[in-house]
Amino acid sequence: MERVSVQYEDFSVGNEYQMLAGDSATGAIVTFVGKVRDMNLGKNVTGLSLEHYPGMTEKALVAICDQAEQRWPLFSIRVIHRVGDLEVGDQIVFVGVSSAHRGDGFEACEFIMDYLKTKAPFWKKERTDGASRWIESRHTDTLSAQRWE
Repeated sequence: MERVSVQYEDFSVGNEYQMLAGDSATGAIVTFVGKVRDMNLGKNVTGLSLEHYPGMTEKALVAICDQAEQRWPLFSIRVIHRVGDLEVGDQIVFVGVSSAHRGDGFEACEFIMDYLKTKAPFWKKERTDGASRWIESRHTDTLSAQRWE
């Protein structure tokens, strides 16, 4: 199973779960799915455009997965991040891990998501009623990632 995918196409959470669940030693599967929401920073959001730096983005995501595997005993990791134009309600990101125990799975999944938000080169442009705006990284994301250092 490929660990990292940056793609325009949507993904199936069910299919991804089945791939993570394949090992009989797996005792825990933890997943996270991020979606485009309809409100941000007090404005109605009508959609989102995501850009990335091909090659560099995938390399950053692989490095994050490598760090997670060094910190926790994991069986598998799957990270999918979509790019392109997305609508409200669309899935943006999938992070899934399998491990023997839930504690390792929860921590690894949260670590991957925290680092993805702060260390992977993605740029988000929100479409709002009649305008668009680039979204800066949030201070809370930085604080979340710092707890793993």
